[in-house]
Amino acid sequence: MPVITLAETDVQGLCALLSRYGLQLVAVADGADIPGSHWGESEAGLIGNQLYARRDTPLHSILHEASHYICLTPARRAGLHTDAGGDDLEENGVCYLQILLTAQLPGFGRERLFADMDAWGYSFRLGSTQRWFEQDAEDARQWLIAHKLIDGDEQPSWRIRG
Repeated sequence: MPVITLAETDVQGLCALLSRYGLQLVAVADGADIPGSHWGESEAGLIGNQLYARRDTPLHSILHEASHYICLTPARRAGLHTDAGGDDLEENGVCYLQILLTAQLPGFGRERLFADMDAWGYSFRLGSTQRWFEQDAEDARQWLIAHKLIDGDEQPSWRIRG
């Protein structure tokens, strides 16, 4: 099953979501290199508050990079170019947040994101994104709550890490 790409996404809704965090989606021409892409190919890129993507960029990659921006310390965010860095717990928080943000995009949903993340090769101890999220991600959830990025009901705070 192919993953959902930017071309198949409600771009206006995605831009509205990203703008709540001060992020701007920047369209990249088909076939061009994506500025700030850590992994290359069609993966989304970050430079400052600019999130770069092509029509073939997977939506899960866009949400992942957006979540990195949201979870960064202010000092790392100020110098952000390509590699968000961070430790394993922050990376788990990023993955957890990208899953929660799917609720803000009609027609995309958690189950589809789980499938897209698995198809793309995200690796979790329990063997699937859904099993990790439901059974092994309490540390990521608590990290997001501690940094006031979500509330106890798993709703986004619409804040970036301070």
